[in-house]
Amino acid sequence: MRGLSMLVVGLATAASLTLSAPATVDTVVPPPPPPVPAAPPLPATAEELAARIVPAVVTITATDGWTGMAGTGIVLTSDGLVLTNHHVVSGADEITAVSAATGLAYDVAVNGYDRVHDIAVVQLGSARDLPVATLADTEAPQVGSAVTAFGNADGGGVVVATPGTIVATGRNVLVRDSVDGSRHRLTGMLQSDAAIRPGDSGGPLVDAFGAVVGVNTAGAISEDPAETPLAPEAYAVPISAAMRIVEQIRSGTGGDTVHVGPTPLLGVTVTTVRENGENRGAEVLWVSFDSPAETAGLDIGDIITSFDGKPVASNGDLETLLMARRPGDTVEISWRDKTGAAQTATVTVESGPPR
Repeated sequence: MRGLSMLVVGLATAASLTLSAPATVDTVVPPPPPPVPAAPPLPATAEELAARIVPAVVTITATDGWTGMAGTGIVLTSDGLVLTNHHVVSGADEITAVSAATGLAYDVAVNGYDRVHDIAVVQLGSARDLPVATLADTEAPQVGSAVTAFGNADGGGVVVATPGTIVATGRNVLVRDSVDGSRHRLTGMLQSDAAIRPGDSGGPLVDAFGAVVGVNTAGAISEDPAETPLAPEAYAVPISAAMRIVEQIRSGTGGDTVHVGPTPLLGVTVTTVRENGENRGAEVLWVSFDSPAETAGLDIGDIITSFDGKPVASNGDLETLLMARRPGDTVEISWRDKTGAAQTATVTVESGPPR
């Protein structure tokens, strides 16, 4: 028994020594290989651009009973929210749009617009499952970038692609409305050398990868309207600026230049009266038949001096005050008639075409 005990102790001691001093091996872990940089995306071919963009475009026809305007729109949501130019829908009492993706025609309602920046947001009735445009997430493309304008060129009802490059950014340009000849200045525009044509207005200007960078607005316009550009000139509202207006309209919030909802109608055409170098009112040039203005007793030659309790010194004052109201609102209007006598009446403004 004593020998067995010693053997056990000896074995235990040997095992204990082995466990208390384990062998160690230094292991060198190699560093991970450097990441392989992702290959930059390749610019799309002309065919790929068309396949991406054309389905998200609608062609627009707007009429006022006498004349028509052809334009283009960019689909923002699958249920038919569309971005276009104000001048495409201005004055129209009937607007229709045709989807390039489905060929279906839709009645169009104007949700709101910004006349100063030439942007409008419209809704296609009963639209659903429409392809949606991809919008660029940068402020503006760089000068020299390749771009392509898509639009309803010459009102033909077919979406046509017109390639070009960005010539300048932040341009301020004088534009002339092809319908009524009026002129106004657009600011912060993208300039390209794409040869856009009437009907392209409101269509997308896209980069080389098919993202919308601007809204085509004007073509072949120079600082002096009497001059004819030697090379194609095209201007577009940057998509970032356009979308700020879109979101304001979608929120239902109007502003100094943004009108939301149906357009109020008084039924007069006016011009500013100036006396001794100062604006003195809005002279009536025309009164529409059966309009609120005619019902109130306004006549050609009368000078409107106040609207809704606020003074009117110019046609711009009257426009601003009217656009702050909604169809169905009742307001007081004051004027001087042709004899110089003061007149006052209460009118209920009606719903009219966008202006």
